[in-house]
Amino acid sequence: MNPENEFRDGLDDLATHYSHILTLLGEDAQREGLEKTPMRVAKAMQILTRGYTQDPHKVLTDALFKEDYNQMVIVKDIDVFSLCEHHLLPFYGKCHVAYIPNGYITGLSKVARVVDIFSHRLQVQERLTQQIKDCIQQTLKPQGVMVVIEAKHMCMQMRGVEKQNAITTTSDFSGVFNDLTTRQEFMSLLRGESKRI
Repeated sequence: MNPENEFRDGLDDLATHYSHILTLLGEDAQREGLEKTPMRVAKAMQILTRGYTQDPHKVLTDALFKEDYNQMVIVKDIDVFSLCEHHLLPFYGKCHVAYIPNGYITGLSKVARVVDIFSHRLQVQERLTQQIKDCIQQTLKPQGVMVVIEAKHMCMQMRGVEKQNAITTTSDFSGVFNDLTTRQEFMSLLRGESKRI
C-alpha cells in the first residue's frame, strides 16, 4: 500500500466510528475544526497499521544473494514507530539487528523494511523484538540473529506513571548469539567501541 494514495477496505466505516468516538468524548464532531478529523484519523490508522497487508518474508527473499561471508552483519539505529496495543499510543526509538550469514545475505535496506512491517501493526515491544528475530532466522537461515530495541512509550509518558525519560530495552537472539562472547561483540559494536565511520 502506498500510504499517500491507497487505503484499505473499511475506511469509511472507520471514519464513522471515529465520529462517534468524538461525540462520546464530549465533542461536536460536526464543528469546523473536527469536521474532517474522523476521515483523517481513519487514514492515519490505516497507514500506521499497514504492516498487516505486507509480507516481511517476501521482502527478504526478493533480495536474497548467495555470498560466502560468515562474519557479523549489523544494521543499527533503525527508526521504530509503533502503536502499543494496550492504549493505542505510540512507542518509538531505535532497533539494532545483527545476523551472521550461512551462505546467503539480503539487501541491507530489507532488514530495515522487516522492522518497518512488524512495527506497523498493533504491538508490544517484547513481541516486536521476537517477530523481527524470528522472521530473519526463518527466512535467511543464518548462523544466528540478534535484535535489540530501545524505545520510549507514550503510555508511560502521557498517562499512568508519566515518566518522561524511561527507556525500555528488549533483546532476543538465536543460534550463535547464544554464545555470550558473540553477544558481547554485538553490544560493543552498538556502543561504538569499534572505529566510527
